[in-house]
Amino acid sequence: MVVVLQPLNLKQLLYFASLKANNNPFLIWNTRPLFIVRCFSTSSSSSSSSSSAIVDGGTLIQAGRNRRSSSSSTNSTSDRETVRASRIKKVQELRSNGLDPYAYKWDRTHTANQLQEIYRNLGNGEESKSESDFVSIAGRIVAHRDFGKLTFMTLRDDSGTIQLYYEKERLPSDQFEQLKTLVDIGDILGARGSIKRTEKGELSVCVNSFSILTKSLLPLPDKYRGLTDVDKRYRQRYVDMIANPEVAETFRKRAKIISEIRKTVESSGFVEVETPVLQVVKTFCSSQGAAGGAEARPFITYHNSLGQDLYLRIATELHLKRMLVGGFEKVYEIGRIFRNEGISTRHNPEFTTIEMYEAYSDYESMMNMTEEIITQCALAVNGKLTLDYQGVEICLERPWRRETMHNLVKEAIGIEFNKFGDDLNAAKKVVLETPDIVNDNQNKNLIEACTSVGHVLNEVFEIVVEPKLMQPTFVLDYPIEISPLAKPHRRHSGLTERFELFICGREMANAFSELTDPLDQRERLEEQVRQHNNKKAAAVSEISSTEDGTERADDSYDVTLDEDFLTALEYGMPPASGMGLGIDRLVMLLTNSASIRDVIAFPVLKTLQ
Repeated sequence: MVVVLQPLNLKQLLYFASLKANNNPFLIWNTRPLFIVRCFSTSSSSSSSSSSAIVDGGTLIQAGRNRRSSSSSTNSTSDRETVRASRIKKVQELRSNGLDPYAYKWDRTHTANQLQEIYRNLGNGEESKSESDFVSIAGRIVAHRDFGKLTFMTLRDDSGTIQLYYEKERLPSDQFEQLKTLVDIGDILGARGSIKRTEKGELSVCVNSFSILTKSLLPLPDKYRGLTDVDKRYRQRYVDMIANPEVAETFRKRAKIISEIRKTVESSGFVEVETPVLQVVKTFCSSQGAAGGAEARPFITYHNSLGQDLYLRIATELHLKRMLVGGFEKVYEIGRIFRNEGISTRHNPEFTTIEMYEAYSDYESMMNMTEEIITQCALAVNGKLTLDYQGVEICLERPWRRETMHNLVKEAIGIEFNKFGDDLNAAKKVVLETPDIVNDNQNKNLIEACTSVGHVLNEVFEIVVEPKLMQPTFVLDYPIEISPLAKPHRRHSGLTERFELFICGREMANAFSELTDPLDQRERLEEQVRQHNNKKAAAVSEISSTEDGTERADDSYDVTLDEDFLTALEYGMPPASGMGLGIDRLVMLLTNSASIRDVIAFPVLKTLQ
């Protein structure tokens, strides 16, 4: 909205002079007005509606049109369609005048940010008119202000903003009229002219000619209220990025983070490879990034030519290990992963990870690599290793804390799990007496459902310890029952050489010394399949016992062994370590984003009915 102070003309002055103060809405304490304030909406061109108020020395007194209620905003359906119809008429008018409202190209010499940098020393009121200072620029109009024979517009491109300064005398008369009647906020314009800094210090392009490159048909969100509907922001991300430039900046930072990850790992000799997204095996067991180190429910599709079901990958792990068998020693893949599971502020059905594997190394090496990746990304994006995440100060200075799961649980609730051995009942009895468990029925049910001491330990860790791990912490040496692809710990029976990295109470990375014994691997995966099938049978029984027969559990899908992976292991895989890092959660951390949907340009959403 543009506010203009318009002096009263003689007729208006005489009118107000004749009024009496009593019962007069325009007069306060016998004080008469000096100006009329005219308010012009910037959501469209000069045809925009205006409202007025009377001002006396800065005192605002109601007059003119009543302000429209917020319930009838310009983004309502009726107003939106009215604006659209008006702009379609403008498209037709442009074409009738021989102008194409949807151009093929525009030759520009500079971006907005380049001009701001080149002419940063230009003084207020100065104009550069040399031939070298004649520039061409293009972008979207995000603000529009008319002052008689002067018009100002704010143009935004990918780099930033710059003001366009239009004087009627500088433009052909027909172009100035086009500017007044045919250009709206949201249009994409190309403009040519010289460079000037206004008396108020605003660097501007003094436009000698311009062209409408793309005529916008729909109005942008209100400048002051913006696009605040969170659901609409995610559904119409393109509008979100126009209305909220900081949103686009988040995705630029995401691109920079991914670039820095590649740079860091490739400087250490890793080679990027690509593995299949569509897979034949119904689902394979994986512990990289999967909750509880088990398997994940897949998305299923059908291949017409092959005449069979295919499954979107739930990890890149097993194919990358095949690359190690084939002779590669350092490989990684940045790719999309698909899991047909829940949606929350931390989970999206499709997400991005980096998984990497290094021959002849163990999980200690991967801890160092994880620290290196995250610190380099933090420096690249924020320039420092101390950051604020949702009000919590996080320090990424190395080295990060490294502690075993057993010790962290003992610190939190005083229970030493090593004393239980394989006595599941004893472990459950002690745990169920602790305040954090006994006072929460859901937690009690999780503990009672555990099938081994290792599962109990992991549940206690997730309930009590995990939410409190705010500073970077490597949690080491997970139970073997929940780590089917990790190598047995070389010193502690029943544990594996596995770590997970936690920051701000959430898992960021998962890694281990890889299991290379094909016979041990087969036994573990077969046991995992048996456990899953038992859960599936229980789920089917539960479904059949319900009145409507609807599915209520997530265990009703099939799991089969990846026999080809087991065959590959029998040819021999070198000692190796592997690590999976969630890129979306890393971007959340480094951009201070509360939800995973804020860092995924087009997150999965339920279709509106």
